[in-house]
Amino acid sequence: MQTTETARVPEEITGRQRRTPVGKISLRDTFRALRHRNYRLFFYGQLVSLIGTWMQSTAMSWLVYQITGSKLLLGVVAAVGSAPMIFFSLWGGAIADRYPKRAIILWTQTAQMIPAFVLAALAWMGLASPWLIIAISTVSGVAMAFDMPARQAFTVEMTSREDLLNAISLNSSVFNGARIIGPAIAGVVIGTFGTPMCFFLNGVSYIAVIIGLLMMRLPVAPPVAKEVAEPASAWSGLIYVLKHRRVRTILALLGIVGIFGWSYAVLLPVFARDVFGLGADGYGVLMSASGVGALLGALTVATAGHVFPSRTVALGGVWLFSAALLAFSLTTNYYLALVFMMVGGFGMLLFFSTSNSVMQTIVPDEMRGRLMGVWGLVFGAMIPLGSLEAGALAHWLGAPFALGFGAVICAIAGLVALIVIRRREAETAR
Repeated sequence: MQTTETARVPEEITGRQRRTPVGKISLRDTFRALRHRNYRLFFYGQLVSLIGTWMQSTAMSWLVYQITGSKLLLGVVAAVGSAPMIFFSLWGGAIADRYPKRAIILWTQTAQMIPAFVLAALAWMGLASPWLIIAISTVSGVAMAFDMPARQAFTVEMTSREDLLNAISLNSSVFNGARIIGPAIAGVVIGTFGTPMCFFLNGVSYIAVIIGLLMMRLPVAPPVAKEVAEPASAWSGLIYVLKHRRVRTILALLGIVGIFGWSYAVLLPVFARDVFGLGADGYGVLMSASGVGALLGALTVATAGHVFPSRTVALGGVWLFSAALLAFSLTTNYYLALVFMMVGGFGMLLFFSTSNSVMQTIVPDEMRGRLMGVWGLVFGAMIPLGSLEAGALAHWLGAPFALGFGAVICAIAGLVALIVIRRREAETAR
């Protein structure tokens, strides 16, 4: 593979020199992080595992709505699966900065695999009530709170600093490639074998990532120095964020867009059944359409993310997503809705992938786990809050209003972020 041309640039916050890709757009650079063996093992294992995760998520929403017919409970189930991240992700980030990240990920992946098998068994026995589903989702959410910071911070150890942006974008492509495949497979599996099979296959899929982690060849990590370990408290990451305006701005925008925009997925079963008159297959296709757009967005960032200004890509993604979400909320044409879902997924991923990449490249290596813990805190908070907000608005004012309202809020938040960024630049230039 052709070597990527790089240049040394100073990091904005630390002032340290780091390498970053430069030059023209080249498709041969899209997958350059895969030249690292450890990252290849992680990449393909995650692809299999995340397909199973999206199958379970799709089946779980469909099962809850089928059992109860409650839009509000759809929001509650989605919320409790991520709510533990609010309480545990800061500790997860601190642990990621103090202990070997691969060992942490092995434990957390195993801890998420077991509830999937339990849920499959309960569903086959006809015991999967909404409250049992909520309890199992909570257990998985606790494991995820420790998994996310370690997994995000582990990326640079599997690749290199010059390939970090590309690897983060490829991680997003895996996540969203799974969004395309997982819901589509889930729709077929639900119709053929029932929802319990989706839960069982998700449990099996964790084996792929566990095997990949065990096959990695990593250098023996030296013990964490006492002067580094002692300050690595759960709260130190949050304190660090509060001191740096650029990091604060990124996380604030992430939270607002996540609460009022990302929650659209919670209401897709309502649109599929009540607006478009579809079954499980049609619901799966709607989810997959968003995943197609998001995958294209991730590959776009992986290929050309080093060419365009990160602010242009991120804020442009927010506004593109907002426009597509508003259009989706107003249409009753299924085929137009698929187009809007694709465009919305593309815009959302431009923002999420770019902002995550910027976060990881502007902070010191020794803080990355804790910063990703704060990222996990925001991510964990936005899903339950957004799910409850969307479910409540849809319950009282209808699903189209809930999505349209969220789209407008996201667009306004992007505009406010731009004003804050320009004000910061004006102050720096003085």
